Amino acid sequence: MVGYGTGGQHFHAPFIDAAGGCSLAGIVARAPATIAKARADWPGIPVFPSLTAMITSGACDAVTITTPPHTRKGLVLEAIAARLHVIADKPFAPDCDAAMQLDAAAKAAGVVLGVYQNRRFDADLQTLRKVISDGRVGKVWRIHSRMDQDSPQTLEAGPGGGLLRDLGSHVVDQMIFLLGPVVAVTATMDMVDLPEGPTDACFTLMLKHENGAHSHLSASKLNHVDMRELRVYGDRGSYFSRATDIQAQDIFAGKRPADDPAGWGYEPELNWGRLYTSAGPEIVPSEQGRYHDYYEAFARAVHDGTAPPVTAEVGAETLAVLDAARQSAANGRTVLVRAA
Repeated sequence: MVGYGTGGQHFHAPFIDAAGGCSLAGIVARAPATIAKARADWPGIPVFPSLTAMITSGACDAVTITTPPHTRKGLVLEAIAARLHVIADKPFAPDCDAAMQLDAAAKAAGVVLGVYQNRRFDADLQTLRKVISDGRVGKVWRIHSRMDQDSPQTLEAGPGGGLLRDLGSHVVDQMIFLLGPVVAVTATMDMVDLPEGPTDACFTLMLKHENGAHSHLSASKLNHVDMRELRVYGDRGSYFSRATDIQAQDIFAGKRPADDPAGWGYEPELNWGRLYTSAGPEIVPSEQGRYHDYYEAFARAVHDGTAPPVTAEVGAETLAVLDAARQSAANGRTVLVRAA
């Protein structure tokens, strides 16, 4: 694992540890405090000063790149050149064109390249996916997704950062996962002036999907509210849920999925969603959220030659939507999404 900041510490290492077919073989960290933290959290796991040093050691056959976004492309290319399989955290490239370059490099080298879109494995999204796949709301007309976080300290500042590339990567990928490819985007972004430059701190997106459905997405980090909400409307009914992001809460509380595999990742009963149909309202129990399912599926892709859970091509689709959203917000018009 390359990087041991919040992402590496909380959203990668514990789930690598819990995933069948994977083991944590090394951590790349440079700051003394980060090195100390990694060694304290994972005693016995070697810590390397650079990806180059870890490659030279021969410690691993796959790497996760979870360093700051502007560093990822170069590190992904270095790992590919070393014939290592790669998981790149989101956003895994600056834009769609760069994403396709990384995809081409991985294919030329014969290695697996996947994008870490772990929020496909959120409990609330897995529950919604089952509601849809079971036909309980019928043909889906639209989905509303809200992901507000009270975490201003995690907003990456400057024109190269912003919330659209951060939480936008998650909510767009979730809709591609549920509804398929996006053909057009209408977007607005709320900007703040920071010392590093203008930064998008909130956004709203309306996505038109190839299948005729549309999704309405919003997120913020500076408005002092934590709220995760999903609303779905179909020709047979509707479904509503408000979740607590249970896996993140438990990780930040010091719990690890490997300690309780059977009980991990379920939303508490108080937060179970509600289905509304002609039969009346019905409470829908939570499906299990398991970010380590991503790693288990990636391990199978490496061993069996199957596709990883989120391919680079699908990651490029998400970036194409984000690229179009920026154009839409800047120009005040709907923008067609080009094929990745």
